[in-house]
Amino acid sequence: MDNQFEFVDYLVFVLYACLILGIGLWVSRPKKGEIKTAENYFLASKSLPWWAVGASLIAANISAEQFIGMSGSGYKVGLAIASYEWMAAITLIIVGKFFLPIFIEKGLYTIPEFVAKRFSERLKTILAVFWISLYVFVNIASVLYLGSLALETIIGIPMVYGVIGLSLFAASYSLYGGLSAVAWTDVVQVVFLVFGGLLTTYLALNAVSGGEGVLAGFSKIYNEAPDRFAMILDESNPEYSNLPGIAVLVGGMWVANLYYWGFNQYIIQRTLAAKSLKESQKGILLAAGLKLVIPLIVVIPGIAAYVMTHDPEVMSNLGELGQQNLPTMESPDKSYPWLLQILPAGLKGLAFAALTAAIVSSLASMLNSTSTIFTMDIYKPYFNKKASDKQLVRTGRMSAAGALIIGAIIAPLLGGIDQAFQFIQEYTGVVSPGILAVFMLGLFWKKATSRAAIIGVLSSIPIAMYFKIGSKGWIDNLLFVDLPFLHQMGLTTLLTMLVIVIASLGQNKGADDEKGIEINSSTFKTTRGFNIGAFAIILCLVALYALFWK
Repeated sequence: MDNQFEFVDYLVFVLYACLILGIGLWVSRPKKGEIKTAENYFLASKSLPWWAVGASLIAANISAEQFIGMSGSGYKVGLAIASYEWMAAITLIIVGKFFLPIFIEKGLYTIPEFVAKRFSERLKTILAVFWISLYVFVNIASVLYLGSLALETIIGIPMVYGVIGLSLFAASYSLYGGLSAVAWTDVVQVVFLVFGGLLTTYLALNAVSGGEGVLAGFSKIYNEAPDRFAMILDESNPEYSNLPGIAVLVGGMWVANLYYWGFNQYIIQRTLAAKSLKESQKGILLAAGLKLVIPLIVVIPGIAAYVMTHDPEVMSNLGELGQQNLPTMESPDKSYPWLLQILPAGLKGLAFAALTAAIVSSLASMLNSTSTIFTMDIYKPYFNKKASDKQLVRTGRMSAAGALIIGAIIAPLLGGIDQAFQFIQEYTGVVSPGILAVFMLGLFWKKATSRAAIIGVLSSIPIAMYFKIGSKGWIDNLLFVDLPFLHQMGLTTLLTMLVIVIASLGQNKGADDEKGIEINSSTFKTTRGFNIGAFAIILCLVALYALFWK
């Protein structure tokens, strides 16, 4: 057996691809006499039920950066990287209760649109440019790179061809159908993603135990690599700079999570497309529950791969195939592709379909959101204020295609990145603190002004880069501190908020801004079902941290 797919693997994968394309194109078909409107293309006609919202949130979130990058971090760091997933669960509950009521009440298409209504068109444009740049040059490019890396490792497809293939797959239905096609294919993608991912985890743990079962496998990796199950790292750990101890619970990780889940277009767009606020909140709750199990799919396999590659008996059982494309501490991102290549025929195709589902669904989501921001926040207000629905939809498709082409060109240039998931988090963290500061004060502090918000968001970049100088060793001087990047994000957010507060008080002499949002206790009232579900998720989260707290 070699690392090439067998016929049954190709068959499984082709059936999966045909299913996704078929659903995407079927959902996208125009009804007789119907003209696709901007609301239909960008927000799925605001018709998504709660289970589609929840599934689409997970499908948009879980991508190659989790399967490949987070498994790589699991190999190198361990379960501590799962904090990004488990802390996301409680973050989603906060977003559902405190952010969504305001966003949906204002009838938003895009997150920058909120900025225009709360602050000004000028700030909206600045943030729109930030987001488009981030999506194209970091998110889309990294997803394509990591996805093509998997293709290259598992079935030997050269990276350039992998990038082209993934691009065409995602574009084939998302550019034509818009959010409807993306969201409804996401429902199917999540099934492949979760069950295919769990299958890979099961087989990896079974292999570790020598065929004695998944529980025996988990026990073995826990006993042989206890350091990989520490949720809270101490300063002696070489990965402390990436996951600085208790800060993952009370520090900068809140910046990463609140920004990503609350103010990230390709995430929040799903909730804006729900039938109602209650449906959106139920979808949020479903996604939060699924986040608790995601580490089983994307982190545990990395730890299993670490134990397997350091166990001579297991490696001898794998034979020659197990010696190919081995992950190492220098190249941990090979761990998940390596696991896939040693799976039996048929199951390899299913697991690979799960990985592809994660890649393509996220890529399609990013393309749709990039086109939404460009069309609604750049093209319409600055180039064609009276644009028809037909013109808006056409512009959305063209801008998505342009973003995809640029991302595809950049993707192969990302080779050699160590722990891609950490790389993405770190450089997203240059932009996210300023955006989070603007939104948090804009939502909950009526005195925040437009001028102050602009000053704050522009100052956040040099503040963030100041903290990068010491940590990256660019200048060896006592003026530049060396801090873990989560600390950098937390401090940048606090300093940016301070700048906005000072500038706002100076401008309006302490008076409320005329665009300040009126909120009261009824604004954030949620159903009994939501409250019970949220409480259950929080209890599970506490139990998990209590179990693995070291």
